[in-house]
Amino acid sequence: MTQLSRLISILTLLKSRRVLTATELSYKYAVSVRTIYRDIQKLIEAGVPIVTLEGRGYTLMDGYTVAPVQFTEKQANALVTAEHLVSQSNDSSFVKDFEEALTKIKSVFKSSVLEKSERLDNKIHIFNARQENISSNALSEIQLAVTNFNYIEINYRKANDPNISFRKIEPYFIFSTENKWLLIAWCHLRKDYRSFRIDRIQHFKILIEQFEDRKFTIQDYFNSECEKANRLKK
Repeated sequence: MTQLSRLISILTLLKSRRVLTATELSYKYAVSVRTIYRDIQKLIEAGVPIVTLEGRGYTLMDGYTVAPVQFTEKQANALVTAEHLVSQSNDSSFVKDFEEALTKIKSVFKSSVLEKSERLDNKIHIFNARQENISSNALSEIQLAVTNFNYIEINYRKANDPNISFRKIEPYFIFSTENKWLLIAWCHLRKDYRSFRIDRIQHFKILIEQFEDRKFTIQDYFNSECEKANRLKK
């Protein structure tokens, strides 16, 4: 059983208004008590109001309910498949946020749907022979800056360049290609739109200061890049 499946199972047991001890859970899932402590903490961090009854165990806060949302088996399978695709991402913040969101979503699966989704989880494999040894931990914060029009200050290192440059940028779009996340932004240093590979951002700071939307579209960017390429060919 994967950690995510175990978290969903623990939440399902708690939703039945049972009081569970860490020892009982460790025995049930054949893991250590310390692992159960980490599981409970992860559920709490995901927003599940778990309380500890002194000398008795864990239970859910009174009045806690989950919205009566129902998922079909195909919809559940789509989410399981998406989880495998997301796990291939090289940005740990994105993977973490998706897993926490999926933990909440799976808590409303019917038991029969949950059982089949866990079965599918063990039957899906994603292979990517071209994957590079790259990683980042900035995507989730950058997404907030994009939607809230916040300036970002970054220290950026280009490929095969030991030098790091400081940039103040206006983030506009994010896209992924070959497992690499790229950010399209207005660069105040270059006075133009530039693309930045997120895994090459050495350090970043989201500023409180907001910029005015330039109404620039992703299609505008690619058209501009094509025009630059055509000029270089002439």
